[in-house]
Amino acid sequence: MRIALIALALLASPALAETPEQRLAKAGLTLPPPNAPIGLYVPAARVGKLLFLAGHGECPAGGAGKLGATMDVAAGKAHAQRVGLCLLATLKAELGELSRVKRVVKVMGLVNATPEFTQHPEVMNGFSEVMVTAFGDAGKAPRVAAGAGSLPRGWPVEVDAIVEVK
Repeated sequence: MRIALIALALLASPALAETPEQRLAKAGLTLPPPNAPIGLYVPAARVGKLLFLAGHGECPAGGAGKLGATMDVAAGKAHAQRVGLCLLATLKAELGELSRVKRVVKVMGLVNATPEFTQHPEVMNGFSEVMVTAFGDAGKAPRVAAGAGSLPRGWPVEVDAIVEVK
């Protein structure tokens, strides 16, 4: 009986009832308007309960730089955070509300970097932190953090993802 009462109290907890949008707002994060595609593709495609998101840079489009040349890890991480917000903006546009995301399934992050740069995971942590802020443990996902010699429009970071939706 005591366990059932504790479980009911946890379910009624305001923190658990918060939406991803409310958690982001509480953290001082705002979703930008999503970018229009740069070419002939769609920003997201749903197959069953999976939503595949195209590669995202920052919203609004902008921000150029190369890690190890024109920017440091802290600046790259800040770009990755903004890319996370852009990806969430696309999710919200596709789903209507972020609470329809069950979990982030897979993340692929590309970091525009010099050959000598090796701190790709630290840069991508900016993106992952935004997902965890929005979705809690459901925002933690298997992730690739790889270097690229260049990215569209000179972006410092590009990320695509797969999410499971309700």
